[in-house]
Amino acid sequence: MVWCPMITAQYAIVRHAVGRPVDAATRAGLLRYFHHARGPDGAWGLHLESSGYVFVTTLVYIALRLLGLSRDEAIVKDARRWLASQPGGVLAIPSWGKLWLALLGLYGWTGVNPCPPELFLLPRWLPFHPWRYYCHTRYIYLAAAYLYGARARADLGLLTAELREELYPAAWPALDFAAHRRAVAASDLYVRPGALLRVASTGLRVLERLLPRRGRRRALDACFDRILYEQRVTDYHALSPVNGLLNCLAIWSRDPNHPDLAPSLDGLEHWRWEDLAQGVRFTGARSSAWDTSFALRALGEAPARAARDAAAVRRAYAFLRDAQMTRELPRWREEDRDPITGGWCFSDGAHRWPVSDCTAEALSALLVVGGRAELAPPAGERIAPARLVTAAEFILRRQNADGGFATYERRRGSAWLERLNPSEMFGRCMTERSYVECTASAIGALARLRAAEPALASPRLEGAIERGARFLRRAQRGDGSVPGFWGINFTYGAFHFVEGLRAAGVAAADPALARAAAWLVAQQRADGGWGEHHSGCRDDRYVEHPESQPVMTAWALLALLEVLEPTAEPVRRGVEWLVTRQLPDGGWPPGAVNGVFFGSAMLDYRLYPVYFPAWALARWAARSRAA
Repeated sequence: MVWCPMITAQYAIVRHAVGRPVDAATRAGLLRYFHHARGPDGAWGLHLESSGYVFVTTLVYIALRLLGLSRDEAIVKDARRWLASQPGGVLAIPSWGKLWLALLGLYGWTGVNPCPPELFLLPRWLPFHPWRYYCHTRYIYLAAAYLYGARARADLGLLTAELREELYPAAWPALDFAAHRRAVAASDLYVRPGALLRVASTGLRVLERLLPRRGRRRALDACFDRILYEQRVTDYHALSPVNGLLNCLAIWSRDPNHPDLAPSLDGLEHWRWEDLAQGVRFTGARSSAWDTSFALRALGEAPARAARDAAAVRRAYAFLRDAQMTRELPRWREEDRDPITGGWCFSDGAHRWPVSDCTAEALSALLVVGGRAELAPPAGERIAPARLVTAAEFILRRQNADGGFATYERRRGSAWLERLNPSEMFGRCMTERSYVECTASAIGALARLRAAEPALASPRLEGAIERGARFLRRAQRGDGSVPGFWGINFTYGAFHFVEGLRAAGVAAADPALARAAAWLVAQQRADGGWGEHHSGCRDDRYVEHPESQPVMTAWALLALLEVLEPTAEPVRRGVEWLVTRQLPDGGWPPGAVNGVFFGSAMLDYRLYPVYFPAWALARWAARSRAA
C-alpha cells in the first residue's frame, strides 16, 4: 500500500540526525524514489496524484541535501524555486512541519504550537485527555510532546547554516517565527484551526511558562516510558512509521547510546519497500493480511479455479491462521490499550495493532475457504474453534454505542474533539468513530460465523449484528448513496453497505439495497465502467473520474450482483468493460488512487486492481451458472 514521500524523507532525516546515515545502496535507492515521486512542477505532494505540498516538499528538500546533493542539482533547485513561489514559503509550513524543522534547528521553537508533555499527566476523566484520541493521533502526539517538551535538537553541522539560507528569503536572525505560528500554506491546508484550538494553544503557552521545572521532568519521564513500551511490545515496528520515526528521535535525544535506539532504527526497515523501477521508499502500512483475506474471498467465489491452485490457497489460509493475535499485551490497561487477543492486524501482525475490519475479513476468508470442500485444508490444519470465538470477541469489543464498529479501539472521545485538531493537513483524525466499512465487515463476519458454527450463536452476537445493520441503514443518504471513509469513496461505501447487509441476511429486495443499487446504476459511465475521483473525499461528495476505473467498476459490480440479476443490463455492461480491459497477465491496469485516510491522504493499494476485478467476474460467473 503506497502513500507519499513524507515518510521516506523523514527516514533519511532521522538516520542522519542520529548519526547513522544510510549506506550507499540505500542512498541510491532513496534518490531514485524521490526522482520518481516528484510532480511536474518540481514539488512533492501528499499523494502521487496531488499537487505540491510545502510540508512534503520541504522535508524531501532537506533529505536530498542530507543525502549529499548540492544546492545546484536540478532536482534541488526546482524544489527550492517551487517553495519560494508559495505564499508564505517555508515559514507557512503546517504545524507538523514546524516541529520537524525545529528539531533540526531550522525553525524557531517560538513558532511551534505548544504540545506540552504534561497533557499526558492530566486526570483521565477530562474529556480532552490524550487517551481519548484516535490511536494514530495519540501516539504521534505522545512522541511530539516528548520532543517538544525536551526542546530536542539534532546538529546538522555546516548544513544548518546552508539550509537556513536556502529555505528562507531573509537572514535567520531577522525571521519572526512567532508571528508565523498560525500560518499555514494554502497548498497544505485541509482543516483550518478553529477558535477553540486557538484559545487552547494560547492557554497552553501561558501555562507552560508557569509550570515548575520538576513537573516537566516528571512529564517527560512518563511520556518516555510510554514510548519505550510502544517500541518494545510492537517488536520495535511501532504502530506506524509515522510515530516510529518520532520515537527514534525521542530515544536518541534522551540518550544517543540508549539500548532501544538500535532496534528501533532496525524496526523501521519493516516498512521498507524496494524495486528497481522506483527505488527505496517507506510505506505508511503493510497490507498483507488485508490483501490475503480479500484474495481468498475472491477465490472462494470460483472454487473450481481455486481448487487447481489448492497449494496456494492452503498457504494463504495458513498465513491468516497463524497471523491471529493469540498473546495478550502486558499492562495493556495501564498503557491505554484495548485487549488484542483474537484480532488480526492490517499486516502480518508483528506490530500487534489488530483492527476490527482486518479481523472480520480474515475471519470471513477462513470461513469461506473452510466451508468449501474443494478448498478446505485437512482438519489438522484448520483454525481451532476456540480461536474463532476469540476472533468474534475481539470484533464485538469494537462495537460503539451507536451500533457501528470502530477500527483499533471502541470510541473514547466526543465528536467535539475534532475542533481541537491541530494537524491542519488532515481531518476527522482526533477520535475513533463508527465506520460503514468496519461495520459491514464486522456484521458480515459475525453472520458467517453464526452460519458456519451454529453452536456459537448467542443473543449478544445476534444483537450486535442487528445494531450494526441499523447503523448501516442510518448511514445511507436520501439519494441511496453511502459515504465511505477508507476507500474512494461512495462507490467503496456502497460495496461494503450491500455486502454487509446481504451477509447479515437482508433480502435483496430490501428498499435500502434497491436504493443503493439504483444510485450505483445512475453513476455508471457511458462506456459501462465506474470511476470516482479522489477529490470528492475532501468535500464529502461524489465526483466522477474522467475515466472508468477497474477497482471502482469491480466494487460496483460486486454490490449490484447482490441485488440485481446477472443478466441485468448495467451488470452486463460492467462485466464487458472489465473483460475488455484485462491485461495478458490476468490483472488490470492500476488506475487511479483507490484508498484514503483522514480525508486528504490518498493511498494506492497495489493489489486492488488484481483481486477485486477477479472477484467481481467470479461472482458474475457463479451467479450466471446458478441462474
